[in-house]
Amino acid sequence: MSKRFLFLSLTLLLTATLWAQTPILGEWITVDDATGEQLSVVKIYRAQNGKYYGEIIHLFGENVENVVCEACVGDDHNKPVIGLTIIRDMELKDGELRNGKVLDPDNGKFYYAKVYLKDNKLILRGSLDRAGLLGRSQTWLPKK
Repeated sequence: MSKRFLFLSLTLLLTATLWAQTPILGEWITVDDATGEQLSVVKIYRAQNGKYYGEIIHLFGENVENVVCEACVGDDHNKPVIGLTIIRDMELKDGELRNGKVLDPDNGKFYYAKVYLKDNKLILRGSLDRAGLLGRSQTWLPKK
């Protein structure tokens, strides 16, 4: 086996390992833009299809066990918010999640999405356009 082949193999393995362990994966606390109140915990994970998803696994507050997504349409209509997949079909590219959508459970609408890290916080940008010009960003905190 040549040294060049061995070096190339190790480089590919290391790259694949780093991609599999992106720091975006894990549990994040969502925060209300206006009040700073903690709203939920979202778990971001990589599915078997290679795409990335985010599911609400916890809601803060009282009497949240039976909260459903009334504004959602299709299969998500009246689905419990706990367990709802709000980040869908994202692809990892240059350390960011892109080319997917995010669901706003408050209004039931999907938006183009981009997810990236900044200062150990997760930034989720939801927008009406693919370029991300018409939208808003939320900052999520790591769950410790």
